Amino acid sequence: MDEKIYTLSEEDIKLKYITPQICSKGWSLDDISMEYKVQFTDGKINLKGNLVSRSTPKYADYLLFYNSTTPIAIIEAKVAKFSVSHGMQQAKTYAEMMRIPFAYSSNGQGFHEYDFLTGKERHLTMDEFPTKEELYQRFLTESNKGNGLSEAELQLIDQPYCTGKDIYPPRYYQRNAVNLTLNAFAQGKKRMLLVMATGTGKTYTAFQIVYRLLKAQKVKKVLYLADRNILVDQSIQQDFQPLANTTHKVNYQQDVKNPGRTAYEVYFALYQQMIGENNKPQYQELFKPDFFDLVIVDECHRGSARDDSSWKVILEYFQGAAQLGMTATPKETQYQSSITYFGEPIYTYSLKEGIDDGFLAPFRVINVTTNIGSEWRPTRGQRDIYGNEIEDRIYNNTDYDYNIVLEDRIREVAKEITTYLMNTDRMSKTIVFCADEEHAERMRVALVNANSDMCQKYPDYVVRITGSDPYGKEKLDYFISVTAPTPVIATTSKLLSTGVDCKMVKLIVLDQNISSMTEFKQIVGRGTRIREKDGKTHFVIMDFRNVTQLFADPDWDGPLEVHEGYDPEEPKSYTPPQGGGGGVSVPDPPKIKPIVDRAGCPVQIINKVVSVYDTDGKLLRTESITDYTRRNISATYATLGDFITKWNNSENKAEFAQLLQTYGIDLEALKEEKGMADVDDFDFICYIAFGQKPLTRRERAEAVKKRDIFNRYGAQARQVLEELLDKYTTGGISQLENPLVLQLEPFTQMGSPRKIAEYFGGRDQYYSAVSELGHLIYNFNKE
Repeated sequence: MDEKIYTLSEEDIKLKYITPQICSKGWSLDDISMEYKVQFTDGKINLKGNLVSRSTPKYADYLLFYNSTTPIAIIEAKVAKFSVSHGMQQAKTYAEMMRIPFAYSSNGQGFHEYDFLTGKERHLTMDEFPTKEELYQRFLTESNKGNGLSEAELQLIDQPYCTGKDIYPPRYYQRNAVNLTLNAFAQGKKRMLLVMATGTGKTYTAFQIVYRLLKAQKVKKVLYLADRNILVDQSIQQDFQPLANTTHKVNYQQDVKNPGRTAYEVYFALYQQMIGENNKPQYQELFKPDFFDLVIVDECHRGSARDDSSWKVILEYFQGAAQLGMTATPKETQYQSSITYFGEPIYTYSLKEGIDDGFLAPFRVINVTTNIGSEWRPTRGQRDIYGNEIEDRIYNNTDYDYNIVLEDRIREVAKEITTYLMNTDRMSKTIVFCADEEHAERMRVALVNANSDMCQKYPDYVVRITGSDPYGKEKLDYFISVTAPTPVIATTSKLLSTGVDCKMVKLIVLDQNISSMTEFKQIVGRGTRIREKDGKTHFVIMDFRNVTQLFADPDWDGPLEVHEGYDPEEPKSYTPPQGGGGGVSVPDPPKIKPIVDRAGCPVQIINKVVSVYDTDGKLLRTESITDYTRRNISATYATLGDFITKWNNSENKAEFAQLLQTYGIDLEALKEEKGMADVDDFDFICYIAFGQKPLTRRERAEAVKKRDIFNRYGAQARQVLEELLDKYTTGGISQLENPLVLQLEPFTQMGSPRKIAEYFGGRDQYYSAVSELGHLIYNFNKE
């Protein structure tokens, strides 16, 4: 063995030993993706203080591909001082994530192999690394518990993904989902379930599944079912755009008159187009039972698996077709079970995995408590604004806006939302989830009044988007658009809780009682999309009803289980009527909610807690950024006197802000948030950490001027010092400490930096005068 190998870096080991050996075994460079290409995660986004940073992405040193769709082996390289198998655990971890059958570790002196198909490890010399065909034959032979792959599976493996200018290559988990679904289809599985967290590309994954099945001629007709028009339109216009020429959106009124509309490949249908009024089975008039080869049910948690649902009838009518359910949250209740109908998920990619990989946005939670959150009781004989006596009982968050309306509470919630946006970004897309449509309208009005300055500029700054509001529904596309600035705030009840692709939502407000974990996950999912280039890296949940206590529920991101009360052996079968409408039930008249004005129940915010959770829903810490800053400053500077001494002795005051950045504290951003941008760093730190009254930079500058300390200098030197003091007023102490300041206006009009120094008697005298000026800024009696 060449002793020089022990002096080589990992990159040299790969270049001089591993890559040549792989290529000598028949692997072409087209079959090999190396580290610079194989960043298969983006790196988790971390929220620390008020700074955001990414962890290091996961990289694979080598991925070996049999074809464009099938990575077959992963290799982790290490330097020669480590053993051959040193990288095996890392290789196995990455291979398991990417569902790759063979994992290798190498230090340039040999290979160590782990075979996931047999569970065996072995050591190989450099010359014994398998050829492409050898490894592929082992994969074919050992797959499916030694039974090999069928002809159908082989055809689908060889079918490439759809690629193009505007089509990104699938991420590793999307590739897993596609390949596992295609394998299941090829093996004849009739019902399949994919569980993928909101924001991870379920529709894109479905498109690649459909594309490869169509191109491999394994299916001819596909039905894509959804229950909301926007879900269908989003799918057709975005992910399924490459199939636009063979795609059709079902319209019963038109299609029933035109039987020729059966020449397409992919049919998108709303539930309302398949089942009409009085449960009319319109699907029977449009399609024969054997028309479709594959039925995809989008958001299959919303009723498709209920034994007594109309959705179930559609699925049973097309029972000869393979059926794929897709959801972020399989619904498991006493009355329905996605898992019981579709089977255990073929593949699951959770919210936790998405955040850990850096594909989904993390979040902070602001829990807001009002003085009447847990209890409010009307006084004896108290009446509402209509003059009706209010029922004498204790009301709490479960009642407000459901059983009683407190006008001042709505105003206070709107005020708190507005205050947050004013302290962060007034144009941050925001969804406010309300109790019902009536509450959503009241909240809209309150938010308009709280943001009248913005509404004057942008009439659609606040819009109600609910099922019964035609104007709001027309604005939905603009709200979810990345480029359209307005609407900024959308008040809603249910319409935006699921399915809608809200890419730029940065604030989710919970003012609705939510007990369903499924609904809670869907609502949280509205904010999980990342748009880093557009400034969206994380989001905030503002909770007025203590809904986020659901993070403590074991089901937050835990295992999927069928509800014990669900009995698939005793289905509540539903048979669609063949005609006629039947009787019409008359609903009870709506109950009028008491409305209490501000005089009858004044409301105020009494507490706000900022919480940060990990991806398991475990509480990492509870903090305000102010408390976090105070704690870190106090840990660095024991007393106010200690801080002042170190500040005065420092020749570079910018080092204090730099030190705080290492703790995740952006001092300028925090000052801006507190409305104290004109306060000196010194004063702000003293205020936050030690409770001292802050002074603005202007106040400090004026105090220096009053002391008339420039009189011993000539006129030109005094002018320089006065301009430097003005620079401090607008830009802080760093302006004085930066020698390049003399290259800015108005100093350039006074001469070159050397000429300016001569006004003081030379370079050293200039710096001495500037140092004295800095000392005087921070040393005077505040009184």
